[in-house]
Amino acid sequence: MPSETRAAAAPGGEPSRPIRSWVRSSPGTHVWLLVIAITSLVIALSPDGLEHHLLHRNSSNLYQLSHHPVRALLGSAFWIADPADLVLYALLFEVFHAPVERWLGTLRWVVTVATAHIAATLISQKVVLEAIQDHDVPRSMAHVVDIGVSYGIAASVGILTYRIPRPWRWLYLAAAVAFFAVPLCTSHTYTDLGHAISLAVGLACRPLTWGVTPGKSVALEPPPRAH
Repeated sequence: MPSETRAAAAPGGEPSRPIRSWVRSSPGTHVWLLVIAITSLVIALSPDGLEHHLLHRNSSNLYQLSHHPVRALLGSAFWIADPADLVLYALLFEVFHAPVERWLGTLRWVVTVATAHIAATLISQKVVLEAIQDHDVPRSMAHVVDIGVSYGIAASVGILTYRIPRPWRWLYLAAAVAFFAVPLCTSHTYTDLGHAISLAVGLACRPLTWGVTPGKSVALEPPPRAH
């Protein structure tokens, strides 16, 4: 009977420990969030000079992309500019990243988020480069702080569309498009462009959802115990 009880448990096992089960069912989300919490603590405790150095060193701006492309693309995903925003990002991770990872599995979630982060960063910075060359923005734009996790969140917002049943799917999609399109059309910043690109990448990753039942999570089976 104990084995039957375990088999009936929710994805992640342990229905008596819902928080632990939720974390175990989306490990990538929570490891990422933990790293961001650590880097945010470092920023909060650092003097101004060190804070400035760390943020610029891990930015994905034009200067860092041209000199340290791998570090710029990877490092920028693990820092946020204002540690006070950590609680907000933690909420967004739980609302968007965790459900997508639990639904699709860690690998497909990582592919979606990483693709969006890289594509949005490279395309938006290409736009900045062209704007500098055309003298539309100052050359200092090549050195601005460009870090954060919002591109990945926008990608999860996009792919999460395919988990929502119709007709609510279309309402959710319309709200998501409006949320990212309005700032792009009104503010015209490279960050707004990156968000729009990330949303589009998330929507374009629909093939990764094939074979996964909408509304059904990828179960993490507990290892069998010795009798």
